[in-house]
Amino acid sequence: MSVLLSAVPRFLDELSANGGLKGVDIANIAEVSKATVSRWKSGDIKPQPRNELILSDLHYVVGRLSEYYSSEEIRTWLYARHPQLSGERAIDLIHDERTVEILKIIDRLENEVYI
Repeated sequence: MSVLLSAVPRFLDELSANGGLKGVDIANIAEVSKATVSRWKSGDIKPQPRNELILSDLHYVVGRLSEYYSSEEIRTWLYARHPQLSGERAIDLIHDERTVEILKIIDRLENEVYI
């Protein structure tokens, strides 16, 4: 069993606990069925490489945001349109492999917290 395959169920649990994300949220972000997410969670199947990247990036972003927000606030933050992202939503950027843009916003948030 690969490290990521064993990590996927943990990632999904942490996305739920720390990010307030449900299986349907993950399915929407990765553009897969809710049943596919359930099979990932049970370890029955391994995500395709592109979806591994999406899950990994989403997990990292949620981890960074959990330093500032509650799980409910994180879910809202991910779905909201942000002026700093030219009106785009973080979940769409993660799906489009543009996570770096989100991380720049989080870095600014981190720097502004102490101002």
